[in-house]
Amino acid sequence: MSYVISCIDGASRNTAVCDYSAWAAKQLAAPVMLLHVLDELKSQAETELSGNIGLGTREHLLEQLAELDAQRAKLALEHGHVLLQLADEKLKKLGVGEVTQRQRHGELAENLLALEGDVRLAVLGLHGEASANQLNQVGSQLETVIRTVHRPLLLTPDTFSEPRSAMLAFDGSKTTEKGVEMLAQSPLFNGMPVHVVMVDADTANNWEKLKWAEKVLSEGGHEVHVALRAGDVEATLHQYQTEHDIDLMVMGAFGHSRIRQFLVGSTTMAMLKESRTPTLVLR
Repeated sequence: MSYVISCIDGASRNTAVCDYSAWAAKQLAAPVMLLHVLDELKSQAETELSGNIGLGTREHLLEQLAELDAQRAKLALEHGHVLLQLADEKLKKLGVGEVTQRQRHGELAENLLALEGDVRLAVLGLHGEASANQLNQVGSQLETVIRTVHRPLLLTPDTFSEPRSAMLAFDGSKTTEKGVEMLAQSPLFNGMPVHVVMVDADTANNWEKLKWAEKVLSEGGHEVHVALRAGDVEATLHQYQTEHDIDLMVMGAFGHSRIRQFLVGSTTMAMLKESRTPTLVLR
């Protein structure tokens, strides 16, 4: 079964993650799997105790440290169950009919990779627990997830606003052509106007590619707007999004074109840091 995977942690931003997960689940007519990942507790390095501290005291301290680690692990597990239950209740209040809960150990990226066969869409907050109070910082695991997971990722801002329009950053490559076809066919975008924006030279070849995208999306029942602009990719896309009050950015990850290159490394993270609207990343 294919799920909308809703990735939650202890950050207050999980309210928006649940809201966007509920919205996506209803658009896609898909169940939700709530996923909470417990980071493995780092083993305590054995401290070198010398001088006047005797062996018995050293062993006693190590025993206390081991007990504290066990208590932390138990509390983290219980805390995770509470988070999952609260998110479950919220999703059901939002009208999601089928919700399952899963708590796992390890890294978020490796767990999502293990679940890929069940993932239709993964929903993650742009801000994790470590960056919960810093609007211009993104979650520390986010870039690893983008590089690792081969399923669509919906990266959410801190507050929810139902998407009513979408914009595809388009470069005419095979990857973004697949993105056009996915937008045309996916119920996630039902009823939305779609803007297809290319940041490149004003050439007949580029306009031909945009006209193809316009045709495919129009046949899919969308109101379509195409644009070809010059300039810095990041700034130009943000400017267009602001000018047209677009709710949802759609981008392909990785490759060699100007748009996909900027998704790798610092430029990607810089754009996500400035984002106040959800971004759908396609692989």
